[in-house]
Amino acid sequence: MFQRNLFSKSILAVTMAGAVTLTGCSKSNDAAPTGESEPKAAASGDTIKVGILHSLSGTMAISETSLKDTALMAIKEINANGGVLGKKLEPVVVDPASDWPLFAEQARQLITQDKVAVIFGAWTSVSRKSVLPVVEELNGLLFYPVQYEGQEQSKNIFYTGAAPNQQAIPAVEYLMSEEGGKAERFVLLGTDYVYPRTTNQILRAFLKSKGVADADIMEEYTPFGHSNYQTIVGNVKKFAAGKKTAVISTINGDSNVPFYRELGNQGIKASDIPVMAFSVGEEELRGIDTKPLVGHLAAWNYFMSVKNPGNTEFMNKMKQYAVEYKLPNAAKFVTNDPMEATYVGINMWKQAVEKAGSTDVDKVREAMAGQEFKAPSGYTLKMNASNHHLHKPVMIGQIRGDGQFDVVYKTSQTIQAEPWSPYIPK
Repeated sequence: MFQRNLFSKSILAVTMAGAVTLTGCSKSNDAAPTGESEPKAAASGDTIKVGILHSLSGTMAISETSLKDTALMAIKEINANGGVLGKKLEPVVVDPASDWPLFAEQARQLITQDKVAVIFGAWTSVSRKSVLPVVEELNGLLFYPVQYEGQEQSKNIFYTGAAPNQQAIPAVEYLMSEEGGKAERFVLLGTDYVYPRTTNQILRAFLKSKGVADADIMEEYTPFGHSNYQTIVGNVKKFAAGKKTAVISTINGDSNVPFYRELGNQGIKASDIPVMAFSVGEEELRGIDTKPLVGHLAAWNYFMSVKNPGNTEFMNKMKQYAVEYKLPNAAKFVTNDPMEATYVGINMWKQAVEKAGSTDVDKVREAMAGQEFKAPSGYTLKMNASNHHLHKPVMIGQIRGDGQFDVVYKTSQTIQAEPWSPYIPK
């Protein structure tokens, strides 16, 4: 069995670029619904407002819409069980429309105008980085539910997705291992923004530390919404000639659909050139014929196919919600890793508010330290007291013909996040 490197670095703060102001941002309870009738907000004054900040249109809607639905399901569940501090939660849903500066503008509106106690949202690192200076300036709170490149720790953000040592590094180690195929040559293929470039900078340095030559690393990026992968996939086939090669995909959003289709078109099988994806899960595969993709891989901290009572309950809740609110494809509704992280984050925030006896950000921040929650993955996740990241398991799954994943590797215990990679300079 391959070994994982666990890193330890001191806590540092990050300063982000200034916010960009946009006009015409639209807010939500009327702009956001996906189904015919979303949960209705309770009367003002009897509620605690919470912000839901996810792209419901644009290139990232394919991934983010399900997180909005998960957040609303969790809020509905909490309200049915008595709410928080005796009050119902009132969701304020906005659609930043895959427009990164608009994330900042709408986060500001949620905090200053809607007076939300917390924001759950963002997917891409560039959207998170747009929100970060806003929540720091206004002392707001953001729960961020997606794997990311690390290199950041803000007192106003809780990171419920994976850090690099909880996903990217173990995934590459797996590919280099006997059971992972002993890859010697690597293609780093991603969308052109912060997360793929920084993660690939970490992975390139990691690969070099393992003796992989620069000539055996191909790196390429495409813009958001890119749809023509014919030439790129052809170049990957040429690059793979002569050595066992694997692709590390940090492609985000709806570009994954044409990328995976092109793999099938060009007959690339996992047995020849396996693809290890960091941003593709059950939701992204739902609209693709996955039969040609059987055996390709993804690294996450949760898969829908995990069998345990908690996951069965979580899946049933999401499916029931999808049917009740007539969400698109409700009969084929799937769950995925960022949905689990969203669900965990909302419930941990609830626990912290109840412990603090208040929604005050400073008190909730203090109460979040050490919070634990039994996740649908089957593991009890813990919020690190010092770095605002969850301790999470590592899982690697193989794509099945039905669009689900067979888990081929998982850690026996959760792994403490170490956001600061030793492979790139601070």
